[in-house]
Amino acid sequence: MTAPDAAGRARPLRIAGLALLGLAVGALLVALVTLSGQDGDGGGDGAAGATSTSATPADTPATDTPATGTDAAATPAPAPATTTPPPPVITTAAPSPAPPPPPPPPSAPVRVFNNSTIDGLAAQAADDFRRDGWQVTAVDNYPNARIPTSTVYFRPGTPEEAAAQRLGTRFNLRVEPRFEGIAGASPGLIVIVTNDYGSK
Repeated sequence: MTAPDAAGRARPLRIAGLALLGLAVGALLVALVTLSGQDGDGGGDGAAGATSTSATPADTPATDTPATGTDAAATPAPAPATTTPPPPVITTAAPSPAPPPPPPPPSAPVRVFNNSTIDGLAAQAADDFRRDGWQVTAVDNYPNARIPTSTVYFRPGTPEEAAAQRLGTRFNLRVEPRFEGIAGASPGLIVIVTNDYGSK
């Protein structure tokens, strides 16, 4: 009877040992699964870290980066201003005025008289007139009156007046109509020179 009792007591112990063994195996399996899960999470964290790292520039404010990509395309750069150059200004030099026509050659004959205290003054004036193209027909003295300034005299109402104006302007002579003392003289201009001839 002793053997069966020992076998009967050993069976529950065996079952308990098997149960403990099963629990140990289960615990081992759980530990393995947990470890493998942590490795996966680590990889996941690495990926997440990489994702977050790569996502960091996206979190950076747009002001820190140049406007490129979509923003640059959405805001086109202003076109360069094109200005039409003004038409060239063409300046033409004003035509130079034509030189005045040469005066007609003196036509009125001239007689020269000295009314000064300078000897040979009438001859000097006559030479000046001839060099200017005038026809001098006589050179003499005029002692009949005192003439205040060198003067060229003409007959009023005749072409002599225009000739007298030209001669007077050319040699700075006073221009006057003939006075009574020479009114009846032969036609032509009469020049009476005084001490001021050539000094005016």
